Amino acid sequence: MDIFGKLEILADSAKYDVACTSSGVDRKAGPGGIGSSVACGICHSFAADGRCISLLKVLMTNVCVYDCTYCINRVSNDVPRAMFTPQELADLTIHFYKRNYIEGLFLSSGVVKSADYTCELMIETLRILREDYKFYGYIHAKAIPGASPDLLERLGMLADRMSVNIEMPSGDSLKLLAPNKTKDAVLKPMEFIRDRKRENKQEITVYKHAPKFVPAGQSTQMIVGASPETDFQILNLTEGLYKKYQLKRVFFSAYIPVVENTLLPSLDTKPPLLREHRLYQADWLLRYYQFTASEILDEKNPNFNPFIDPKCNWALHNMDRFPIEVNRAPYEELLRVPGVGVRSAKRILYARRACSLNFDGLKKLGVVLKRAKYFLTCGGKMHDGTRFTQEDVLISMMSKKTLAQYKLSPYCPNGSKQLSLFEQSGLLGEEMQKCLTGQL
Repeated sequence: MDIFGKLEILADSAKYDVACTSSGVDRKAGPGGIGSSVACGICHSFAADGRCISLLKVLMTNVCVYDCTYCINRVSNDVPRAMFTPQELADLTIHFYKRNYIEGLFLSSGVVKSADYTCELMIETLRILREDYKFYGYIHAKAIPGASPDLLERLGMLADRMSVNIEMPSGDSLKLLAPNKTKDAVLKPMEFIRDRKRENKQEITVYKHAPKFVPAGQSTQMIVGASPETDFQILNLTEGLYKKYQLKRVFFSAYIPVVENTLLPSLDTKPPLLREHRLYQADWLLRYYQFTASEILDEKNPNFNPFIDPKCNWALHNMDRFPIEVNRAPYEELLRVPGVGVRSAKRILYARRACSLNFDGLKKLGVVLKRAKYFLTCGGKMHDGTRFTQEDVLISMMSKKTLAQYKLSPYCPNGSKQLSLFEQSGLLGEEMQKCLTGQL
């Protein structure tokens, strides 16, 4: 098989890995080197000068000794197999870079022979790129669970970012769907990367030119929809991973049915893309908006409202905390207002030093008044024509497409009671369940 035949198989097999959307590291080429890395974005993102930055996302091999039920490359599945040699993959990366096709490499792999053997192949590929070709571009490498710490350290010295896929949201699901893997085998590499990165920071303070270990940090990925865990369980796990392992990102991958198995959703099941989207929104709240997982969801409401984003949903369940006065509210409270982002909250703090803000001024600062007007007052006054009731706010936040689909109206004709989406009965009870499985 020629190299382009291998590329076709292994690039297609890599599409199930969620690529990192930001490199997190700035680096220019050294003397005689090629390539660079910018922190603003990698993999179909955009740099400050307008360039589209992309990665070659590929597997070292799709040959795998594991039999994970959800994986198309599992050992018991009959699919075309291929494997790059380290030299082939390094050459391919450099040739693509010189043709301006890519600006970095996202390298993952099936486990061939053993975790250590696979890791050695990846290390040799990265060594050729870094040392022989003097490649200074961005490289994201998947750590192989079960590989020895020495190999993980060598891999981390060559890569900018490493990730260890946690795969399933719980140990029970991992044991059921991936019998060859264990929870400890996944978490130990995360722990090693965290501890080695801390040691490396101390080394750099003592020795200015000490080599950097995983300068862009580590991330992980979990599959959503293949197992029965609730959004509340997934979000709690996400919060715990950020706190314990200092991850840069937790990625969520909506399960795409690729194999028929009684333990998995049927092949007719649509990927839960809406659920994945809500998890990313909630992840943003955890990282940038000072929310906790227990505030966003709880045991009584373990799944996201499919009709509105998690921040709006939280605000609607905490109406007693609103409205707040925009000219006096602290930064932490402004962050919790739907329609007010991190940047617009900082702009509000800066602008109100010079003058008292009104709703027109908020719009100029980037506040989304369609949402925020229900939760803010300017000079003690609400926005003109705003009705501060739970149902009115909910309907106003829903998209026109959703309103049309469920034949809802923002008005109450003939004084009738407005339909509440908090009541999971009748039409919406069944439809809400469909939304949570990606059928909206």
